[in-house]
Amino acid sequence: MPQIVIVGSGVGGLSFAIALRRQLGFDDFVIYEKASDVGGTWRDNIYPGAASDVSVHFYSLSTDLKPDWPSTHGSQPDMEQYWRQLAVKYNLYKRITFNRLVISAEWSAKEQLYHIVSEDVVTGEKFSTTAKILVSAIGILEVPRFPDIPGLDSYKGAMFHSARWDKAVDLRGKKVGVIGNGASATQFVPIITEDHSVQVTQLCRTPNWLLPPIRADYNASWKWTFKNVWGAMRFYRNLLYLRSELMYLLVFAFGFVRNQYTKNVKDYMKQSAPEKDYDNLIPSFSLGCKRLLPDTNYLACLHRPNMSLNWDGVHSICEDGIITKMGEKLSFDVLIFATGFTADRFPLKVVGDAGKTVQQYYDSQGGPKAYHGTTVPGFPNLFLLAGPNTVTGHTSVILTEELQIDYILQFVKPILSNLVSSFTVTPRATDDYNELIQRRLARSVWVECVSWYRIGGDGKISSIFPGPMMLFAWWLRKPRWSDYVVEAPPTGEWERKVRRERWAEKANPLYYGSLLSGLFVSWVNG
Repeated sequence: MPQIVIVGSGVGGLSFAIALRRQLGFDDFVIYEKASDVGGTWRDNIYPGAASDVSVHFYSLSTDLKPDWPSTHGSQPDMEQYWRQLAVKYNLYKRITFNRLVISAEWSAKEQLYHIVSEDVVTGEKFSTTAKILVSAIGILEVPRFPDIPGLDSYKGAMFHSARWDKAVDLRGKKVGVIGNGASATQFVPIITEDHSVQVTQLCRTPNWLLPPIRADYNASWKWTFKNVWGAMRFYRNLLYLRSELMYLLVFAFGFVRNQYTKNVKDYMKQSAPEKDYDNLIPSFSLGCKRLLPDTNYLACLHRPNMSLNWDGVHSICEDGIITKMGEKLSFDVLIFATGFTADRFPLKVVGDAGKTVQQYYDSQGGPKAYHGTTVPGFPNLFLLAGPNTVTGHTSVILTEELQIDYILQFVKPILSNLVSSFTVTPRATDDYNELIQRRLARSVWVECVSWYRIGGDGKISSIFPGPMMLFAWWLRKPRWSDYVVEAPPTGEWERKVRRERWAEKANPLYYGSLLSGLFVSWVNG
């Protein structure tokens, strides 16, 4: 029986497994993956033009920088290949059980471990195992969301979600309805409309801020420098981080900077889009309320004769198309839903020490809620990667999850060494932390509009973190053990260890400088 079970072999799951091997030299773990290969979102999202909107050097793992990325922003095939190569490099394939869906995980207080039931998705056979530690690496953008539109099941044509792109559907000569105009749609619409026989009508709800294009190819000189000049690639990656943090602080903290930046973006959109679409395309909410989208030729493709926008809203779906809220019927051969993901539900059935699931806890709290987005009251030794309020709109998910992983490993080490049986975050610590971040969110731009950051699009903000990553890094630098209920053998060794660490920390001259810098970071960020 493995000591650690990781659910998911996407970016988070592979990163956690790599950290276990690199930092702890630990190998007694298993990854359960419901699909047939690694990669997570980069395996599943195969729609035309799928790519990262974060600089690829900033998106790749800090321990495994790659000098020969072809361009500044990684395409889906490049990203999928990168994570497959890491799985091979760290010999992780032998630790992954593919086509295995975790059905449930239930904590036993008596045994101080999880009883986990999984199922082979091919044969239906069920398996049972136990683990001291359970890591949820299912991600936040994992379950495609279909909108609640009447008549959805009545449609007779081809229909699929952009996150599960159906390559078998030939779009040539077809009338295609695209429902949604977010990140994925702005990437694939310019590509499918290159064929003028494809007639596309995009059904939009709310506009987005589209930034000027940021993608560019790396020439041979850049790649040579990254490969051969010591420290160049690391320096470049750090520079990307500092630039993103500085832009966040300037745009969100200083009104005159935000106003000027907004004007520049608005000017770009007006210069690039058809004049007839100005009024609908330019948002009325502040820059940053919704995810900022780099333009990938989307505005230019709106000039094509086979491309049109419809802002009337979808009332219902019928056998051969949709009925708008204005009563007009639009016929389509194919419907593509670019409607994002269900980010406010926890699809994994984990039962804690009170007999309730994580989702039941979320429901009792008015939505997803966790301590530092990582631990949940009532669920000992359960650790979430990309949990509630950890998403950022300006930095990489890799950075967020690496910070979480370093934090989690500080719990893993004493559990594996049998100093501690379990850690459970207290409800009070969780409440205090979430009251803090919700106060920050209440005075932020994210309350101005409907977005996937919020429950149901317009409820509690449960996805995004209200600050720069340097603040999140400061908060996760070291666990505050008093915020956890610790089950440990009655030897007193754990208490002595904590006291030794506390004295050693305070004896370090750097401690007080670090404390002052942390206070400064917290002050700068409100």
